[in-house]
Amino acid sequence: MFPKILVGVMGPGENASPEDNEMAFDLGFAIAKNGWVTLTGGRSFGVMDAAMKGAREGNGLTIGILPDSNDHNASENAQIRIVTGMGSGRNYINVLSSNIIVVLGMAAGTASEVALAIKSNKKVILLNQDEITIRFFKNIGTYRVMVAKTVEEVVHQIKDYLAVHQRA
Repeated sequence: MFPKILVGVMGPGENASPEDNEMAFDLGFAIAKNGWVTLTGGRSFGVMDAAMKGAREGNGLTIGILPDSNDHNASENAQIRIVTGMGSGRNYINVLSSNIIVVLGMAAGTASEVALAIKSNKKVILLNQDEITIRFFKNIGTYRVMVAKTVEEVVHQIKDYLAVHQRA
């Protein structure tokens, strides 16, 4: 039996656009429907909350890796809440715990997660990003960075990746 696949969904909190949040909800739902686990930064707003809300609606499991020393700002949709007290240092836990990372929206914390993922040799899917962002991360991440415009493309890319890299 294979272990659960953790799909890290990284994106901005308070700076997330309504479009980012809507797509994050759909992404979380799709992750759940494929039997994968949604892992985010665990907070109660933005891409993190929207992805976990979608996953919960799809009857999926959600994990929130929280920056604070308590879970007061955790999303109500975070079923498993990992309290780190590490602030932005928790981004490393997000990245290293994920089998694959999907990035939706962009902010400073999100950019740091992408950089950590590339440095850690993790596969990153940039979802619905602008050309400047894509060019920058593909330049430093080369083959580790993939690009998708839709949630359906992301699911297809994850399945392709897992077909080759899933471990027993």
